[in-house]
Amino acid sequence: MASDPAAAAPRAHHVDPPPVRRMVPRDRAEPHRVATPLELFFDLCFVVAVGQAGRELAHSLAAGHYGEGLRGYAIAFFAIWWAWMNFTWFASAYDCDDVPYRITTLVQIAGVLILAAGVPRLFATQDLRLSIAGYVVMRLAMVTQWLRAAAAEQGEARRVALRYAVGIGLCQIGWVVVLLLPAAARPVLVPLGVLCELAVPVVAELRMQTSWHPHHIAERYGLFTLIVLGETVAAATVAVQSAVDEHEELGRLVPVAVGGLLICFAAWWIYFARPVHDHLRSNRQAFAWGYGHYLVFGSAAAIGTGLEVAVESAVHQAEISPAAATATVTVPTAVYLVTVWYLHSRHTKRGVVAQSVAPVGALLVLACTALGGPGVLAAGLVCALMVATGVLIHSRESRNGRESRNGREGREGREGRAGS
Repeated sequence: MASDPAAAAPRAHHVDPPPVRRMVPRDRAEPHRVATPLELFFDLCFVVAVGQAGRELAHSLAAGHYGEGLRGYAIAFFAIWWAWMNFTWFASAYDCDDVPYRITTLVQIAGVLILAAGVPRLFATQDLRLSIAGYVVMRLAMVTQWLRAAAAEQGEARRVALRYAVGIGLCQIGWVVVLLLPAAARPVLVPLGVLCELAVPVVAELRMQTSWHPHHIAERYGLFTLIVLGETVAAATVAVQSAVDEHEELGRLVPVAVGGLLICFAAWWIYFARPVHDHLRSNRQAFAWGYGHYLVFGSAAAIGTGLEVAVESAVHQAEISPAAATATVTVPTAVYLVTVWYLHSRHTKRGVVAQSVAPVGALLVLACTALGGPGVLAAGLVCALMVATGVLIHSRESRNGRESRNGREGREGREGRAGS
């Protein structure tokens, strides 16, 4: 009996990659590049800190401490967002997924949990020690990643990696110095430190762009937006549940809950209405887009904070007026709408009507503040109307495009038959 050649051929064995590999740059045109399980775990842990900052902001706003609350939220959220953003762009260019890379990433996660533990102190007493300690842990881990990349690179790519490592390291020395100087100097030193951090990528990539992947970056930002919106829904749900358990006034809470859900659903719809990765062609577009997401993420998280305050106001537990409580929802919602329009929608929409939907909608949402208690539901209805309008415009554009294409194909067919 003849033997089967396929059975006689040696079977290919899967070879596991070595635990330590050279950190060479990824291919910018790599197909099917998606987020890894480690990146998703990283995002979920960072949202713990986002939720902590949101809760502290809610307490401050409900008590009428607007200045202290917003200042603490801006500082805490910058630290969370900036560490997340730096890792995301680095991983897009250099993720080698070996053991040292994974351990270093887990160290960064530990750092953000330390930062989250220090957020209540930051809000209550302006104590920055624990938050800065966690931030420095995250950023020094990032220094080691860039040093590994530099060791595997040559020429200008090596200099880019070294500029990142040196720049980040110097900034961390600056944050430690902030803790050693009198607290009275912090209103000047903290903004200066933020500017220095923001300048590091600009200076490092002045002559050469790292090999980040446009589709991967767009997906990573979209996933983090999803997780932040999920945290917003969770925070609002817990607030409604607590209010019902303690006050049994469900009728007062239904408008807030419905309006909040409509806002969150619309926020998701508007962000993911059109793909944006084709817009991210170079650092010129990518820096503005990436930095602008500070407002996208911050406002998305603040919507959940505002819904918590609105719930407290509905059951008469907040120390601010109903209009002020509504403003804690409408203001971040308007910021979100305008920012997403500027970073995403305006690049894909055509015509004055399509371009004006988001800016006009944001103005109407702000106007809902004057309604007081019912303003959250009204803002949710405005957001739903924005989505419906956008769907109708897109449907009309698609129909016109198909008709135009069919007409052109018909003319070409007739001309071809006439020529034959």
